[in-house]
Amino acid sequence: MLEFIHTIQDPWGMHMRPAGMLVKIAKNFKSEILMACRDKEANAKQLFDVMSLAARTGENLQVRVQGVDEEEAASQLKAFLESHC
Repeated sequence: MLEFIHTIQDPWGMHMRPAGMLVKIAKNFKSEILMACRDKEANAKQLFDVMSLAARTGENLQVRVQGVDEEEAASQLKAFLESHC
């Protein structure tokens, strides 16, 4: 299992467009990908789950990836979050 934390930098927080793009990336992998913010947890492959986190600017988003392609999945998700969120 791989895990990393990303602090939301986008002034609008995790809004629909980057959330949709993140889900699209996550669905390319077989690994289970979970995201957590505050006391909520979400399946990164489900848009409504990701949006339900309501991650705001300055909040930490914890990402956990577990599975056969976890290294590539974590790498791509981390790069995406750093450049879009």
